[in-house]
Formats: sequence, C-alpha cells, structure tokens
Amino acid sequence: MNRPLKIIECPRDAMQGIVEFIDTDQKAAYINQLLKVGFDTIDFGSFVSPKAIPQMRDTAEVLAQLDLSTTKSKLLAIIANVRGATDAAQFEEIDYLGFPFSISETFQLRNTNKTIAQALEELAKIQEVAEQKNKAVVAYISMGFGNPYNDVYNVDLIEKYTEKLAELGVRIISVSDTIGNAKPQQIEDIFPALMRAFPEVEFGAHLHSTPDTAMVKIEAMIKANVQRIDSAMRGFGGCPMAKDDLTGNLATEQLIAVLEANKIELGLDKSEFKKSLTMAGEVFPN
Repeated sequence: MNRPLKIIECPRDAMQGIVEFIDTDQKAAYINQLLKVGFDTIDFGSFVSPKAIPQMRDTAEVLAQLDLSTTKSKLLAIIANVRGATDAAQFEEIDYLGFPFSISETFQLRNTNKTIAQALEELAKIQEVAEQKNKAVVAYISMGFGNPYNDVYNVDLIEKYTEKLAELGVRIISVSDTIGNAKPQQIEDIFPALMRAFPEVEFGAHLHSTPDTAMVKIEAMIKANVQRIDSAMRGFGGCPMAKDDLTGNLATEQLIAVLEANKIELGLDKSEFKKSLTMAGEVFPN
C-alpha cells in the first residue's frame, strides 16, 4: 500500500439511530475504552441539531470526559453546517470535522435540507472555519455507489464532485455506500481511478453491508488500496433507508480478521480490543 491503512472506529454512527438515550457516562466510558485500542481515529460524536439527532445532544459533555492523555487516536465529529463546524472547532481535542455531502440531490435535501449546490457553498465556509482552527475536513460522498431515488449516478459524477471538493481544499474524502448496495467490482474500479486523478487526496470508504457480504467488500477494498476504512464494533448502526434490516456498518472485528488474514499490520492492542468488543455488547441494545 502507498500509505498505511487507517481504521476509523465509528461509535457515533452506531449510536445515533438508537431511540432510547444512552447515558452520557456510558457513552464516555465506551469511547474511552475504544481510545485504548489504537485506532487511527474515533468518530465519536456530532454537533448537529438535537432535534435532528437527539442521541448526540450530549457530544460536548462526552468530550469533556474523554481521556486523551495516552492515546494515539484522533477524534472526528460530524457537522452539517457552519454553525456546527464553529461549535466543534472550538474544542482543541477534535482533529477532524466530518461533512456529509451527497451526489444524490434527493438525499442531500433529505439529509441536510440543502441542494448539492448549497451544500458546496456551505462546505466552502466550513473549510474556512477548519483552516482557521487548524482542523481537517473529512467529506463523505454519500450515495457514492448508487441511490434508490433514480437520481443520475455514474463514476464520472463521483470524479466531478471530488474535483469540486478538492478545489475547496478538502484533502480527505470518504466514498460512502449509504444503502449497502456497493458491489466489489465497483469498489475495485472507483478507488484506483480516484487515486490516480487526485493523488493529493486521501480516500476512504464508509461501507454499509450485511454480515454475509462484508468479507467480499473488505477484500475489494484491500485490492483497491483504500487508505482509510470506517467500521463499528459488532456492525451496529447503518442507514435506516436500507431495505435489509441486517444492513449495518462494517463490523470492526470482521474487518480486522480479514485485514490480518491478508498480512496487513494494524498495530492494535488485542487485549483492549477484546474489552471494547465486550463493552459494545453492553452499550447497545440487541
């Protein structure tokens, strides 16, 4: 691989769709445990309207309880507008601001109440905030492998908007399989093409999957030399629009097993990982 593979653990994505509120202390304890494992980044919370995502209304309180003194992991917070970026950027502990951008007009409107053009304008302002506060923006290209709305979709569209994101100064882009329909060949085709066209950008994948299709997607990401992969313990979370109830985030334990079988060195603490996996079963409802 050209660059070391980074694993992005996503407790925020796993938690955000759960209706019953998870206690702030419990969230913080779980993320503190994840910080001991050695993941590159923890996607730990979001600064968005509590009306939109009630589960994440305590992100600032969770952050105050995190012990970052001995971890090498960095923190990522999701934001959807300039206000959220400004709120998140005031915290020195946060390294990355994650922005959900979609190449599906329908999904962009549903997700952020903005058109694609308006989202790009918002992202330009967010990039300014990030640069002023020494943060990096991670842009997620959602519906990156197709959409259920019959909106136009093709690889050229991904490249078109990747170019626009790069022109704004975004240097980390994660192509997202929002509904779990990515095919291995798509993965193997899309990422190398993007990496050739935009060598200055670090490309990641945020894939949703059923347990039985996860392995082939992970193998495809390895072949495609994806530079960063998002996952969540036990595969919790995912998109509520997916047609299959089993569709969720890539399970971190499955991801690690496949990567290690392919002799990819990850530098994770196995003992702390096992503790985290056990704790995940306690934090999340069945």
